[in-house]
Amino acid sequence: MVFTVGGGWPMIAEWRWIRSDLRARRMQATLTVLAVAGIVAALVTAATLLEEGTNPWRGLFTRGHGAHVWIHTKDAPDISALGSLNGVTEIAGPYLSAPATLAGSGRKVPVALQEAPTALPKVATPLLTEGRWLDPADPDGVVVERSFAAATGLRPGSAFTVTGLNGATHALFVKGIAESGDQGFYPDWAPGLAWTLRQTLTLVEPASGRSENVTGLRLADPEDTNLVVQQAVTALAGQVQRISTWREVRASMELDNRLLGLLLALFGAAGLVGAALALANATGGRVLGQLRDLATLKSLGFTPRQVSTMLLAEHGLLGLLGILIGLAAGHVITAATLRVPPSPGQLAAIGLGTILIVLIAVWLPAWRGGRTAPIPAAPAIPPHGRLSRLARLALLVRLPPALVLGTRDAFTRRVPAVLTSAGLALPMMMITIGLGCWATLDDFAKNPAKVGQAAALSVRPGDLTADEARVRAMADPAVAAVYPGVELDALAPGQTRTVRTRALGSSTAPYPFHVAEGRMFRERGEAVAGQGLLDLLSVRVGDRVRLTIGGTPLIVHIVGRVVEPEQDGEVLSFGIDTLAAKDAVPPHFFALVLKDGADAQEVRARLQGLEVTEAVNPADRLAVIRVIIIALIVVLALIGLANLLTASALGLRDHVRDLAVLQAMGLTPRQVMATLVTGTGILAVLGVLSGATAGALLSRSLIDWEGHGSGVGAGIGRAPTPTTLTAAILIAVSAALLVALIPARRAARARVPVTAG
Repeated sequence: MVFTVGGGWPMIAEWRWIRSDLRARRMQATLTVLAVAGIVAALVTAATLLEEGTNPWRGLFTRGHGAHVWIHTKDAPDISALGSLNGVTEIAGPYLSAPATLAGSGRKVPVALQEAPTALPKVATPLLTEGRWLDPADPDGVVVERSFAAATGLRPGSAFTVTGLNGATHALFVKGIAESGDQGFYPDWAPGLAWTLRQTLTLVEPASGRSENVTGLRLADPEDTNLVVQQAVTALAGQVQRISTWREVRASMELDNRLLGLLLALFGAAGLVGAALALANATGGRVLGQLRDLATLKSLGFTPRQVSTMLLAEHGLLGLLGILIGLAAGHVITAATLRVPPSPGQLAAIGLGTILIVLIAVWLPAWRGGRTAPIPAAPAIPPHGRLSRLARLALLVRLPPALVLGTRDAFTRRVPAVLTSAGLALPMMMITIGLGCWATLDDFAKNPAKVGQAAALSVRPGDLTADEARVRAMADPAVAAVYPGVELDALAPGQTRTVRTRALGSSTAPYPFHVAEGRMFRERGEAVAGQGLLDLLSVRVGDRVRLTIGGTPLIVHIVGRVVEPEQDGEVLSFGIDTLAAKDAVPPHFFALVLKDGADAQEVRARLQGLEVTEAVNPADRLAVIRVIIIALIVVLALIGLANLLTASALGLRDHVRDLAVLQAMGLTPRQVMATLVTGTGILAVLGVLSGATAGALLSRSLIDWEGHGSGVGAGIGRAPTPTTLTAAILIAVSAALLVALIPARRAARARVPVTAG
């Protein structure tokens, strides 16, 4: 029966052929679907993390009608002067703010008490998540910022004690917990924040000289922030102590998620390219293996367009099924782990982009399939040509005949051979880069001094004097050195924003920062800076910078760049003797460097009576990357597996007639199997070695590039160790040979003559 183009039968026949073909190759189809699904799930997770990196701030800021600029002054500012500034639309406050110490669970934590009205304000509105807002009937009740509450274990109804600067203690309780887009997450943004009634705040801190006023400005255009800040500093005529802007808050909220999201995006994008190569290779191989079927369909009346459409539909459906599974999996993963499901726009963009790549990948092989000649018995004979250089080398070194034949067969079809090697090289490259990320985290954990954490503990005097705290710390046998420290906010040049300054150690006995560029400070007036600060101020090592700290000008000479994981790298560090005496005495804390092998937990337990804080290693904050790397290695391995199965099937189809002849000539099944495995194995080895080499060369520079972009600074990247890299290569090659062995073993045991499958 001949099918015509105009009737309904061709469509029915096409779908029947697609269904039967998929049933005949279930394993290969399943692997293709899983590879696409894994890549799409990784892309969804990456996109959500990247968006969530800014969305926590954006969402909170929008819902809370936040202020773009917060100005801290000693006395209440002139509200009319601020309101008349160009670009200012609304004002929050001024509100009183006072420092205090929260005591609980055996530790003391600094907290900033900020005045709030009894009714939720219209500008910079705290967003209640639990409990209730402030009530004059409960003057001892406070509302605590959510991240600070989570860090200190506070919940609605929890009772706690605060101590004012005068030493008096006051019993308070948590009335509610709220979120805010006007301050970053604790502990990256310290101290913690608690909203109180004015009467409660003045009870804890009755001395007006120890409190300050904070005023928020909401702008018509956020891009005018710097200009408005300059105008505000001029209008207030020296009253400004420090300033924070929405840019700083956004940056503090997005650091860790952005690093993780960019890593996932890199893996996802490379994996998507690898999946496209796998699909193109699979489709091309399947088309070559179906030449007889396609020729039969052409002889029955199918047009070239129908054949191409049929092939495109079959392999496009596999991609579409993988995309749907990946979108669903990505939605579940992000909702369960991040508690923030991806937006419909993200899902639509990733889904449409992936299906476009899938269709592009399968279109060319499908188009070639449509050009098949209508000769039902057309044999699929592989192309012939001269021996490759590798095959000539195999002959030259007198390898066994089976291996020489396999070496010749590896490059029978050049384009599929290149696609197979590239399809393995790209996943292997990304796996090696992932191992480099793992090695970098291991280096963070083993050598915290390289990321600015030579001190495992920091001690605050608490109820003791600074000298008494220093003597107590030095008396511990596990403490190697004690460095006095002060952290202050300073107005940057132009006084458009505030940056963090850290006075730690002295010019003659500096804290052991890890200097990545330049040198350590050795004299008063010298400083080292993080990459984020250098980028912010548009300066380089060797330049001088003028800052304002507590109204006092300070000019420092930047002599080195350090790896700085805090505050997006926007930190300037110098000796405590560089500060004016009023800012340096007494020290706010002491950084404790422990002796080799000392246990920080044991030292902390011995320092009873002091406020001891343990440093949080960046490796601990980014520990989830290890889980992500393992998951991505599995996905990338699936892509390589699909490529290898396609290459093995194509090699078997190309040389099935040769195998029948070789068997008839006396080759044993083991020799036949060695021929097939060698042909596929050479491509696998080339792909694995080239991918591992490229990954080892790129991993360190990519990690340093990301470190530079995030403000931490270059010099943190580590390539995988030779042992790890060798093990990864051996595992990958062994897995590739094992996969190639499966169809080769089946073909070697087939009876002569072997039929094309």
